[in-house]
Formats: sequence, C-alpha cells, structure tokens
Amino acid sequence: MKILLAVDGSEYTQRMLDYLGTHKESLGANSSYVVLTAVFPVPPHPASFLSGPVLRGYYDDEARKVLDPIRAYLGQHGFAAEYAHRVGRPADEICAFAEQGGFDLIVMGSHGHGALGNLVLGSVATQVLARCSTPVMLVR
Repeated sequence: MKILLAVDGSEYTQRMLDYLGTHKESLGANSSYVVLTAVFPVPPHPASFLSGPVLRGYYDDEARKVLDPIRAYLGQHGFAAEYAHRVGRPADEICAFAEQGGFDLIVMGSHGHGALGNLVLGSVATQVLARCSTPVMLVR
C-alpha cells in the first residue's frame, strides 16, 4: 500500500505518528510511506521584494522545521519514508499530491496548528475529506 502522511508538526501530527508506531502491522508490512508538509506561501506583495533563491530558502527552512523531527521519529521506529514539501494552501497541496502520486491512503491528524478555528474537526482535514478521492484516515 502506498501511504501519504500529511504533516504540519502539530500535536496532532505527533499523535498520528504515535498511532502509526503502535499499529504498523495494520497498514501492511510492505507499505511505502511519503511524508508531505505544505508551507503557506509568502503573500505576493512581500514576496516581490525577495529574490527567488531567498524565497526558496525560506520555504525549504520552514519545511525542514516540520520534517526533520518527523524523519528522526520515523527512523527510530523503523519506518522508511520519502519526504516532500509543497508551497501552497495545505488542503490543496495534499489533495493534488495524493492524486498525482496515486496514493492508496492519506493519514493525517484530525487537527493542525489552526485547531481553534474549527473545534470539531480541523479545517484542513475537513477540506481534504471533502475534496480528495483518496481514502483518508484521521487520527485524533
């Protein structure tokens, strides 16, 4: 099974990783994993004052802040994974990446950094559920 782990570095991302660590067998021994984080774009006006390399460096740094701890955690728990980041609105990027990559399952936390905005279910999770044809497993 090809599994996309959508992450943002929040407490719910950690809960999702803990769940995976304790239920690794339920997703199949031969599953492959890709970890994706989406970095919000710098608004156009401020971005116009930055050179391309500076802007790309900023996006890479922001992605590393999220992905490096996850890379360490998954490595300690015996998961081999690929890592990617995209720049854009998280729900849009997760859905597009899942569709283009032919994933069998998206696994993500039920809330992210913006959990106060939508107390029942995080807004990114809600949007991914509504728009993505790939099955989604939410971990609370």
